[in-house]
Amino acid sequence: LSLLDLGSISTTLPKAMANSLWDNTDISYKGCAAQIFFFAFFITAEYSLLTIMSYDRYVAICKPLHYGTLLGSRAC
Repeated sequence: LSLLDLGSISTTLPKAMANSLWDNTDISYKGCAAQIFFFAFFITAEYSLLTIMSYDRYVAICKPLHYGTLLGSRAC
């Protein structure tokens, strides 16, 4: 999860810092497309992982007797 956070912030921050240091507001089309793709990928992966983690906690707290059947060895 922390690597996904690091990945999502490191897609846009370096270019933003370089633009602010050199008073430049231009970005190439390929650079923009790459930033959007990687940012969307990291955010989607992070939300997917958070969804899986929250479902695991939900089953562990609300249905503790069914935890072994709902999240058995296949889920691990």
